[in-house]
Amino acid sequence: MASKWRSGLRDVAVVTAVVAASAIVGLPQASAAPPPQDVAAEAAVAPVKWGPCAESDLSNVPPADRFRFTCGHYAVPLNHDRPRQGTINIALMRRAANNAGAKIGSLFLNPGGPGGSGYRYPTVGGAIFEPEVMDRFDLIGFDPRGVARSTPLRCFATQEDADAVFGRMALLPRTRAEERSTIDANRDYGQFCKRFAGPLIEHMSTEAVARDLDVLRGAVGDKKLTYVGFSYGTLLGATYANIFPNRSRAIILDGNVDPTLRLLDGLEYDRQRTNGFEIALDAYLKRCDMVDTRCAFSDGDPRAKFDGLIKYLREVGPIAVPNGPTLGHDTFTATVAGNLYNPAALAPLAESMQAMWDVIHPSAASARKAPMAAAKIAGLQQAAKLARYDVRQTNSPDSPYVADDSYAAVNCIDKPFNHRLNEVPGIADEWERQLPTFGRYLAWGDPAVCAAWPLRQPDAYRGPWHARTPNPIMVVGNYYDPATQYEFSRRMASQLGNAFLVSVDSFGHCILGDSSCADKIAARYLIDLQVPGPGTVCHPDVQPFPFVPSGQATREH
Repeated sequence: MASKWRSGLRDVAVVTAVVAASAIVGLPQASAAPPPQDVAAEAAVAPVKWGPCAESDLSNVPPADRFRFTCGHYAVPLNHDRPRQGTINIALMRRAANNAGAKIGSLFLNPGGPGGSGYRYPTVGGAIFEPEVMDRFDLIGFDPRGVARSTPLRCFATQEDADAVFGRMALLPRTRAEERSTIDANRDYGQFCKRFAGPLIEHMSTEAVARDLDVLRGAVGDKKLTYVGFSYGTLLGATYANIFPNRSRAIILDGNVDPTLRLLDGLEYDRQRTNGFEIALDAYLKRCDMVDTRCAFSDGDPRAKFDGLIKYLREVGPIAVPNGPTLGHDTFTATVAGNLYNPAALAPLAESMQAMWDVIHPSAASARKAPMAAAKIAGLQQAAKLARYDVRQTNSPDSPYVADDSYAAVNCIDKPFNHRLNEVPGIADEWERQLPTFGRYLAWGDPAVCAAWPLRQPDAYRGPWHARTPNPIMVVGNYYDPATQYEFSRRMASQLGNAFLVSVDSFGHCILGDSSCADKIAARYLIDLQVPGPGTVCHPDVQPFPFVPSGQATREH
């Protein structure tokens, strides 16, 4: 299924809406509500009014199957603690179950981010789930608050304003001038958000989205939630399960965050997240060495060659591939980080790195290969934003404005950062010493953005995480996931009150749809609530370089 799900898909870098949304009434005040808790009774909610979907939103659906899809908007409170302050709209898409007579209920989907548009996720459900899941569930995709077709969170009045701010942010600041320009631009970004985002900016926490999700669950007629969340979507699922444990039926969390660390120490969380990229890169280069000629970068020591490329880019300058792009230290780092998300990109990435190596160590044979490698490098660069803006990849963007305002709004509420913006250069220096490939690059992500965010004491759910759900939660983690390292999945499973872990000996970010073994376990769990034996380890259907038999489950020792 890897080719159906990941091939040709690109990061949407937090899309925002062009669809009209309902007005927000009144400015909210800071909430002093007590910690949320599940209750046995719930108020009746109006059902979703489903209607036709736009043809453009079903462009990847065969015409014969489009009758299964309906779309709608649903109003939820801007502030769940003070519902009289007004409402915002949530955009939803539904794909009806193939077998309506045997339908179990609805299956809600979230692609991650935060800020990823999940509206069109039902259109690719067949590439993620086994056929029996498609038979028994309505798939529900939605754009969370602040995202795309839902009431959007926008920090700029014009695209020109956004370009003027983001154009001053260096991708990988190194000189004092680059650092100062990036600091000033991040400070301006925070000020634009303070002036233009409106009251929604104060209500973008994951807790707010979880409460929206509970309203939507009732609005589609389900007594309990069935849910699959990818990447950041694992935090949304964990938050829901701990606020509403008794309303949780079956929850799958694929590519997990560490909820405790993320919600209590944003800087340390991001440092450990960065280490996940280092772990994945090291495993990738070791795998390249093991498969020999099946990896184009295996002639010599891949690790030493990679470090040589980095050293050259830092000390000499950009590398221009004949008839192809010129890659500097910044663009190369971002390109490698982004392509570690996708196992299918790892073999072409090796060819591209070999092309760069051949430029600085020329030979007649390498010159003949350069045009083909140049085209591949250009394609791989499209994934460069993924490491900074972690979204489960989806088809075409939903909006021309991709300034990631909802991404920043959620992260800067959820993740507490206690440093000042002018301390980021020192943090970047320290991270580079500890994490030499990606440390400086990712230190200028959320640690810079959130240090200038206008909310100083944001209100978010910060635990506890050990509420016991009636059925265990399925936690899935790849050994070499760059963005949510495997250790995070182990921690998620241990912190939840009732959970089991399925490990996958795989590269790439998230796995459902790319491992028949994990997909079958997920199907049995979603439909029959069956749980595999402890220590289950799956393999992906496709390895980055053909190396080991795939698709079989084993047990950890």
